[in-house]
Amino acid sequence: MTSYEPVIGLEVHAELLTRTKMFCDSPVVDTTSALPNTAVCPVCLGLPGTLPVINRRAVELGLRVALALGCEVPSFSVFARKNYFYPDLPKGYQISQFELPLAIGGRLPLRTEGGTKSVRVQRVHLEEDTGKLFHVEAARPYSLVDFNRAGVPLLEVVSEPDLHSVEEVKAYAIELRRLLCYLEVSSGDMDKGAIRLEANVSLRPMGQQELGTRVEIKNLNSFRALAHSVEYEIQRQQDVLEKGGVIRQETLGWDESAGATVIQRSKEEAHDYRYFPEPDLPPLEVDRAWLDRIAASVPELPHARLERLAGQYGLSLSEADRITAEKAIADYFESAVAAARVARPKMVAAWLVGDLFGLLNAKGKVLVRPEGQPEIAPDELASLVDLVASGTVSAPTAKSLLEAMLDTGKSARGLVEEGGLAQIDDAAALEGLIARVLSDHAEQVELYRTGKRTVLEWLLGQVMKASQGRANPSRVRSLLEEQLSSATPKG
Repeated sequence: MTSYEPVIGLEVHAELLTRTKMFCDSPVVDTTSALPNTAVCPVCLGLPGTLPVINRRAVELGLRVALALGCEVPSFSVFARKNYFYPDLPKGYQISQFELPLAIGGRLPLRTEGGTKSVRVQRVHLEEDTGKLFHVEAARPYSLVDFNRAGVPLLEVVSEPDLHSVEEVKAYAIELRRLLCYLEVSSGDMDKGAIRLEANVSLRPMGQQELGTRVEIKNLNSFRALAHSVEYEIQRQQDVLEKGGVIRQETLGWDESAGATVIQRSKEEAHDYRYFPEPDLPPLEVDRAWLDRIAASVPELPHARLERLAGQYGLSLSEADRITAEKAIADYFESAVAAARVARPKMVAAWLVGDLFGLLNAKGKVLVRPEGQPEIAPDELASLVDLVASGTVSAPTAKSLLEAMLDTGKSARGLVEEGGLAQIDDAAALEGLIARVLSDHAEQVELYRTGKRTVLEWLLGQVMKASQGRANPSRVRSLLEEQLSSATPKG
């Protein structure tokens, strides 16, 4: 039986964070909440006699991405008309870039369970978004169109077909989204369509260099949909080929409820769109000085920051990966580490990605609110972890404190003083607690002294319970073993 190798490339469309649209001064609005067709003008509606003007800010954001990917940026690029008819395309064509894009080449490094890999980027180009259709189910079904999104700046990043598994496809998409968010060029909000994914999938016999016939899966708006649709399509194509069938070049959609790809239309080639240079826009010139200024604004990139955090702070790659998933989280972590006086960075990381993330998820909250304010300030998390590291409070008490900090907004030290929650470490106080427990549980003490050592853990638990969780566990264990080994418990 012939073995097949999947060959996959991704096209990623990202809405750029500009105030106005790509070729006019209509505002960019949240299309999930704004009233339909209120953020429009004659230009983005494609009315006769209107002229587009290139949004400089959109170009700058696109160049930030191109530089971060290590692309070659030509001195000139050209906008073109991509002609096709669809109800959400008001002009009957889309202004995009074709033969001379904003940037070419480049690479995106990514990490998978199989190791590290560098995926080639074919091109980066600018274009305008379309409107949005709403299909209404009724006795006589009909559709509505909202043009608020029409003309919103889009950046398209097209990879080479360097991906060969579902894991690699998902890792590439996640890493590219992470990069776009770090560069602050896109919100990355996939629920609102800020990033949309399209996968080109083909199979070829193992060892063959020639590519197989590809299909394109359009408009995927989540990593889950991307992974499931690509996985399904690989299996579908393999079944067809094993039965001697032929793969047809098609554009597919993903039906989430059916868990299957569905045919939308036969796949268009470039000539089907009848590209030609946009006559109303001059070539876009990017001079060296402008490019240098943009390059100076590019921050530390996520893969570089991941490696730095792992090396500088002794984190595992999985810890560093979770912390660098969002720039706001990485910034928060480094602020907390800088504020910690006793706790080591690895301990801060454990409390952040473990306990704090767990609580936030349970309460439906995020670390940093949309307005930029954290739920718990990084120096307050550092203060809490310092209390644990110094032995002032026990880990169980600290977990309760963390939840109280989230619920009340109070500081860790303030809550400790208010509730008298400081850990009991005084030997005399602990010996008194232990003596009372041993006196109350003479039968268990006798079992321990006859060789049943597992009773020690039960007695330790009783002491912790008697201290309301405030006793220092390691100190209790040492003193408990000492009293149990003596002929008469101390009191």
